[in-house]
Amino acid sequence: MYGYHGRYRRIDLGTGTAQDVPLAADVLRQVIGGVGLGTWILLQESTAGYDPLSPEAPLIFSFAPLAGTQLNTTAKAAVVSKSPLTGRLNDAMISSGFALAGKGAGADALVIRGACTEWSTLYVSSAGLEIVPTPQWRGLSAAAAQTALHAERGNDWSVVATGPAGEHVVPYATLSHDGRHAGRGGTGTVLGAKRLKAIAVRGGNMPAVAEPERVAVLREALKHASLGPGTEKYRTTGTLGNLLVFNRLGILPTKNFQQGSNPAAAGLSAERLFAEGKVVRTTCADCMIGCEKRITTPNGQSARVEYENVYALGPLLDIWEMDTVIAASQHCDEVGLDTITFGATLAFALECAQRGLLDEPALRRPAREILMEAIDLTARREGYGALLALGSRALAARIGQGSEGFAPHVKGLELPGYHPGGLQTLGLGLAVGSRGADHNKSGAYDLDLSGTVDRFTLDNGRIEQMVEIEDQAAVIDSLILCKFVRRAIKDLYGEGAAMLSAVTGLPVSADDLRASARTLHHLKKLFNQRQGWSAQEDVLPERFLHVENGTGAAI
Repeated sequence: MYGYHGRYRRIDLGTGTAQDVPLAADVLRQVIGGVGLGTWILLQESTAGYDPLSPEAPLIFSFAPLAGTQLNTTAKAAVVSKSPLTGRLNDAMISSGFALAGKGAGADALVIRGACTEWSTLYVSSAGLEIVPTPQWRGLSAAAAQTALHAERGNDWSVVATGPAGEHVVPYATLSHDGRHAGRGGTGTVLGAKRLKAIAVRGGNMPAVAEPERVAVLREALKHASLGPGTEKYRTTGTLGNLLVFNRLGILPTKNFQQGSNPAAAGLSAERLFAEGKVVRTTCADCMIGCEKRITTPNGQSARVEYENVYALGPLLDIWEMDTVIAASQHCDEVGLDTITFGATLAFALECAQRGLLDEPALRRPAREILMEAIDLTARREGYGALLALGSRALAARIGQGSEGFAPHVKGLELPGYHPGGLQTLGLGLAVGSRGADHNKSGAYDLDLSGTVDRFTLDNGRIEQMVEIEDQAAVIDSLILCKFVRRAIKDLYGEGAAMLSAVTGLPVSADDLRASARTLHHLKKLFNQRQGWSAQEDVLPERFLHVENGTGAAI
């Protein structure tokens, strides 16, 4: 095969053994790689209704045919599992070198099963595998564990690790690699349940490409598109550039989605940070866009600045001081908490306490006063942090008293930083998403913000356009390309098929990729159905079903 190894590697932590499982060319042609391949494997490796924290629960790292081919923005791996937060499919992305080293270890995917008897680290290379007890790393951040591993084994290992939140099996713990995170749905939790602190991969066993000269031509075209107007926003202000725009449009979620804007938003803007000269641009491996922006914090450390972190730890909590927000974001990364779920759950708990529905004195204080403490307690599941560690859906089920109507989640996954009241097309996309409230799988906000539709209403004529957007997202996540090139590539299916066929030698057409998109959606739905999904889950909370037209604020 070209572009593929034609196998995935099943690793059993209990026995310390590995088995290579063949992958047929016709399967790879249909599911492509990345999320598609990971979902297909998850269906093969799991049973109906299984516990995502049990030893037999699979944790899958799925690579893609374009990775390692010099086609830029392709250095990403999909992390696929059943989510301990939602009980449904979870497919997250992690960027940079882990995808390249993992694929170089000689398989198209790594499937981790079983559990260690003590806290350990898994080493995987083309030469084999090794499971090493590392109890001394327990309690470290993912970054510190990576540093310790490199000091012990050398820098040629690429590492993913979980932090204290994953060790304490908080259901929305993250996996991290080089400061980038598979952040949502509890990927780090599944790792922690296996008593696995880290996974290190190494290898130079990359499959050959079918048409190197054609790949080189396509690489230059993709490079040109990546530096064009379609990615300009991400290259300049990064995702934080959305904040003032959303505030002006009334769709910046504020105080647990009770409001859609606030005059203080300017204090959290990318424009302010750039004016102060605090921002440094960084990139993933094999990428020129440089969407990630980092600043030096008052304690001299480097912290990432992106819209979703700032939204969840700032406006959503009615906090408007950038230093406070950045410190909290940095601390969430250190302990390994998904910032969106943590921020949304805290915002929900604060509202419940203010309404007298939750008897917890600390939660009647302003968010800025308890934020850092709340992060620590949640990561350790101590005190009121044990409540926050549940996530908003489980916490609402415990509180009751009508709180379910304003708990900000779909299927247990908390809403990202877009107020559905002013983005009705996105609202539907969030409601029906296989992972829950996930803007990365449904870019339906593109329609709402296009100026061609009324974003405060929804009509059936928009459904076909929504399906097309979701189809494109499924193909991008399976090829894998960065989502930020979707506006830069004029013909995703045609150009994607050209890249895939040049790399793999398989006869792939634009229509084949369109068919694959539908197959991938069916696979995701099939997995969720096997785990108990019903159509009653495809709904936004009551708060978002009644809004004041033009403001995005709940009535």
